[in-house]
Amino acid sequence: MEFLRKPGRIAGLWFVATFVFSIPAVLLYDPILNNADYILGTGLDARISLGALLEILLAIANIATAVVFFPVLKRVNEAVALGYVASRTIESAMILTGVISLMSVVTLRDDLSGSGGGTARLVLAGHTLVALHDWTFLLGPQFCAGFGNGLLLGYLMYKSALVPRKMALLGLIGGPLAFIGGVFALFGAVEDPSAALFAFTVVEIAWEASLAIYLTVKGYRPSPLLAEPSPALVR
Repeated sequence: MEFLRKPGRIAGLWFVATFVFSIPAVLLYDPILNNADYILGTGLDARISLGALLEILLAIANIATAVVFFPVLKRVNEAVALGYVASRTIESAMILTGVISLMSVVTLRDDLSGSGGGTARLVLAGHTLVALHDWTFLLGPQFCAGFGNGLLLGYLMYKSALVPRKMALLGLIGGPLAFIGGVFALFGAVEDPSAALFAFTVVEIAWEASLAIYLTVKGYRPSPLLAEPSPALVR
């Protein structure tokens, strides 16, 4: 089953990339997300631009994980594997929508700095665009990752036994919990972000992190469902 190790490690590395790109982006966005008067500043902000670049790379990595997984996982259940690809694509589209909203704030800050007048309307525009980003984060990484990475990918990995089944259970448990946390946030029962929402999401994070590490180090486990190599796996 050596032919399974290389694609498994490639998938693991793409998953590692999602953490490498997403965590610094959140930290770099701190000034624009937590400063109500950020838009009243002057000039382009390289920190926000760098965060946007990292999220563009994150969107690419998200889709890459699905593309690399698909030739293997379609042999388990092609409909579910296609659903996973669709979920990752929608999640990436949501992320890029959030990037556009924040870069629009940066553009307004740069173009209108020092113009005087209309301060209240400018601040309102900034708050609106940041709110749009916050909703894309909820609808994308919270809902889509919970459903796609958690439930769909967890099911496919559990069914195929390409990773230890006890590990795959983290996805089957964490995915629905993350989705439920998103529903609570959608209806205002919990704040986004908040410790309560993180508690709903922590098992999903553990699943994705363990999957990334396991696949990067070991690749796929031998599976009777994948006993015969396909051309897509051995290239």
